Amino acid sequence: MTNADTVAAIRALARASRILERVSGGLNPAQYRVLSTIASGDERASRVAARLALGKPTISATVDSLCQRGLLTRTGEDADQRVAVLRLTDAGREQLDGVEAEMVKRIDDLRARTPGGEQLVPALVWLGKALDDLYENRINR
Repeated sequence: MTNADTVAAIRALARASRILERVSGGLNPAQYRVLSTIASGDERASRVAARLALGKPTISATVDSLCQRGLLTRTGEDADQRVAVLRLTDAGREQLDGVEAEMVKRIDDLRARTPGGEQLVPALVWLGKALDDLYENRINR
């Protein structure tokens, strides 16, 4: 694989991200990432911020907007009220499920247009695992 191939792959990922953003149902990319991270099990605002490499002001503003829209709730943890625990509301779960259903359609369309397309989704899953590993290594330093 050449450097030019890697650059082409980067550009394809950027374009694919834009396609997925267009079907995000009124969620901006940061809002989608926050909702999906919370749905995946990270409930503390500090962990969500670290996993997404977002600063505290950015995560606070994003969480505030999602709470105002009724998609998230934020509560203090009993043992430490400084710790914000985030949970999807029913409306947040419904919004996320709808957005992801549309995203699945777009990925399925791209997969159908790709030679060896059956490898696309597993490759993206592997990429996600590599990103998780990178995150874990970063926080365990």
